[in-house]
Amino acid sequence: MMEAGYRSPIYNERVDQEEFISVCMEILRNARNELYLSMRFLDVALSSLYFTADPSVRGIATDGSCLFFEPEALASMYRMSRVYVNRAYLHSIFHCLFCHMWTRKKRAEEYWNLACDIAVESIIDKLYRPCIHMRMSPARQEFYGRLERRISVFNAESVYHALQEMGLSESEYLRLAQEFYRDDHCRWGQDDDDKPSPKTQPKNNKNDWDDKREKMQVEMEAFANEATEDDRDLLDQLAVENRERYDYREFLRKFSVIRETVQVDPDAFDYVFYNYGMELYGNMPLIEPLETKEIRRIEDFVIVIDTSMSCSGDLVRKFLEETYSVLSQSESFFKKVNIHIIQCDDQIREDVTIHDHEELQSYMDNMQLHGMGGTDFRPAFLYVDQLIKKQRFRSLKGLIYFTDGFGVFPVKMPIYDTAFVFMKDNYSDVDVPPWAIKIILSPEELGTEVKELKNEY
Repeated sequence: MMEAGYRSPIYNERVDQEEFISVCMEILRNARNELYLSMRFLDVALSSLYFTADPSVRGIATDGSCLFFEPEALASMYRMSRVYVNRAYLHSIFHCLFCHMWTRKKRAEEYWNLACDIAVESIIDKLYRPCIHMRMSPARQEFYGRLERRISVFNAESVYHALQEMGLSESEYLRLAQEFYRDDHCRWGQDDDDKPSPKTQPKNNKNDWDDKREKMQVEMEAFANEATEDDRDLLDQLAVENRERYDYREFLRKFSVIRETVQVDPDAFDYVFYNYGMELYGNMPLIEPLETKEIRRIEDFVIVIDTSMSCSGDLVRKFLEETYSVLSQSESFFKKVNIHIIQCDDQIREDVTIHDHEELQSYMDNMQLHGMGGTDFRPAFLYVDQLIKKQRFRSLKGLIYFTDGFGVFPVKMPIYDTAFVFMKDNYSDVDVPPWAIKIILSPEELGTEVKELKNEY
């Protein structure tokens, strides 16, 4: 018989492991509390992750709902300094706030992971708080300098685009990945069924973190007078991410009109009466399908291209190519259209009228930019007003003006909707008249979504 009080080695090992995990959770709770006392605006975000021990992760990891940790790695991190734990915790929180695990899309995974780490670490490095402050290495300082010469806002999308342009060698990539590594991304992009999460803890998805990020921006803006300079840098990052996103195809639908076209409209056809007539009279239906259908498509439309010295020809072509790909879709395009593509710097340089697919394709194949003078938006609006007086449009719904934004805007509001489209990496804000829509396109994201900053008309 076993002696009283005897415990098997397996039992003792299990108890020791449970106690070790409990100590690790206490380390994370202390890190959360220390971060909260230093940055009160992070209170909701810091308490949104449930701690879960997981020996399969390297250090710590998150899926947006849980903060997974490998106990030995976490303890080793804490033995070096609790600042390492605080930074790793905050690093994962920022990944969640900026929804990095849900927004990779078709980007290269390795470069996206690195871009997200750089974007997050650049924010933390600017937050001069004792609980997270670490002296930057010369390599990190040098790389930040290289990025600043290319982009002005270090969000993940801009950093990713810059990394792609740099053409990093394998050794450079590995050095940067080691320099900015803080957490494991193994839980990113997995299906919900594949991610263990305690039943008592509700899952956080992208919409939940979008909501937390928007509320965090509102709270920081409410106490903007008390904010330090580094808080304002974080606030700028939040403002960039909180810009409302729209699909470019859906945005162009703002300028469509309703017209009847010759095609069957199954939505307006009642099959009950059709079948009843066929049963009652043999082969004679009571009603026939409608031969016309009301649809929304673009008919009259104006695209103005800023061809001044400050506007890049490559960006103009990218913008036109994407606009062409949208307009050339059959569901967006009437067989006969009236689209004016106007080139203008400080005066009208060219006006090409497009009537069908073939003319649009020919224009794209043979497009040449004219101008390269100063920037003045007024001549284009005066010219379009003259076209309206000459009845060159049937029902002009809107005008899109692609520009760098540095020019003279008209004072008077036109009778048609107007959108100023800016395509640049730095997201720098440009004031437009209150009656206009302002759109910022990122070259890296072009073709998937646009950022609409305001719509006040």
